[in-house]
Amino acid sequence: MAAIRKWLLAGLLVLVPLIITLGVIDWVVSTLDKTLNILPGAWHPDRWIGLRIPGLGVVFALAVVLSIGALASNIVGNRLVNWWHALLHRIPVVRSIYSGVKQISDTLFSDKGNAFRKALLVQWPREGVWTVAFLTGQPGGEVAKYLPDDCLSVYVPTTPNPTGGYFVMLKRSDCIELDMSVDEALTYVISMGVISPSGVKRLPVAAPVAAPQS
Repeated sequence: MAAIRKWLLAGLLVLVPLIITLGVIDWVVSTLDKTLNILPGAWHPDRWIGLRIPGLGVVFALAVVLSIGALASNIVGNRLVNWWHALLHRIPVVRSIYSGVKQISDTLFSDKGNAFRKALLVQWPREGVWTVAFLTGQPGGEVAKYLPDDCLSVYVPTTPNPTGGYFVMLKRSDCIELDMSVDEALTYVISMGVISPSGVKRLPVAAPVAAPQS
């Protein structure tokens, strides 16, 4: 029975990640395939070829994104994008949702964005309880006036879903920089501590941390 249990666990360790990965890929492909529905019926590739090809919508979606990106990169397209942003910011309910989503997307996808810069170890939610967090920059604007100069902006993710979490501002001396990449830290959080970090080192108290560029 011990051998059967060992083989069962070993099989699950191989199959579960594979099944979940294939399921996510299948969901992404099937979702992007629906982008073909924006085309008129006479333009559908299925009618030209005579059969349905899975993943064709992915190619179409990629072509649309590249086309919009190329258009937005030139002067005329940039003006159109700015006009579109200004229009959305004039709509009462839409502007609050759109501006928040745009700030997040600018941080994540912009070349100048610094979403997660370093992996940290902090005491949360109380002293004596430690968790993995991520450095996002330094406090700015009105908030910075009421905080010490050595404070850091920190994101504390939840486990096992790191997309939810808490934004806190902590003293630099209360943060420990982990000697690991952000990807390794995310894996550590998602695995609920099963995959351990490699090591840690304390943040220098006087070392400056450059704030993310806007």
